Amino acid sequence: MSVPSSVAAQAVGIAGAPRIQLFGSFRLTVDGSAVPLALGVQRLLAALALRERMSRARLSAMLWPRTTQRQSQANLRKAFWRLRAALPAQALVVGDGQGLTLVPGVGSDVGVLVSAVRQRLAPPDDGRAGPADVAGGVPGAAALAELVHPEAVELLPDWDDPWLDVDRERLRQLRLHLLEEWAARLTEQGDYGLALEVALCALRTDTLRESAHRAVIRVHRAEGNVEEARRAFATCNAVLTREIGVAPSAATVALVP
Repeated sequence: MSVPSSVAAQAVGIAGAPRIQLFGSFRLTVDGSAVPLALGVQRLLAALALRERMSRARLSAMLWPRTTQRQSQANLRKAFWRLRAALPAQALVVGDGQGLTLVPGVGSDVGVLVSAVRQRLAPPDDGRAGPADVAGGVPGAAALAELVHPEAVELLPDWDDPWLDVDRERLRQLRLHLLEEWAARLTEQGDYGLALEVALCALRTDTLRESAHRAVIRVHRAEGNVEEARRAFATCNAVLTREIGVAPSAATVALVP
């Protein structure tokens, strides 16, 4: 499934600043160009993008749990040195009395998701703004393009670091709930094409998620495509019956015209 060209085109504006990609494979881009980094540096940046602020002691122990404290702290210093060598003219990490954090302005795909969640929870008059700014409950085009991108399905799937397990499930659930909510909002606004794109993205992430199937059915119903809605229900019924041996719930059956 491709991102609609109108959405993707509007997302280009976020690519100029340093940017960390964590969904799919790790990638750091500066001014739109990929920067090769050693694995230890990648893990350092990934941890700070996910946890936002950490003490040096906690960060080194988390990233190198099978070494002594002295060795893990040495590994952290080496990672900092390699980061500075890779980007001598640009700092990405800053330290203060509270710990280590990414320099303000360093963006990430995870940051877009978390920002969208925070803005949905924030009072409407608190003046917040950011890359995931929402209008009518729907994210901006750039944020939406990030979250429906094919690589946004899983957090660093090739890494086997135990500390990522909690983050993987947390971000997976956040993303799924936001996609379903935004599909509903877009449907209410009559933007059926994009609503279906978002709903199908949630379904692609978890084909056994019945609420994602309902999101797809609702879009088809709202647009007046009765046969499409019935076909989507048949798919839901077949998948749930085959994979987990249960029929769709009453809430899903009630959506079928």
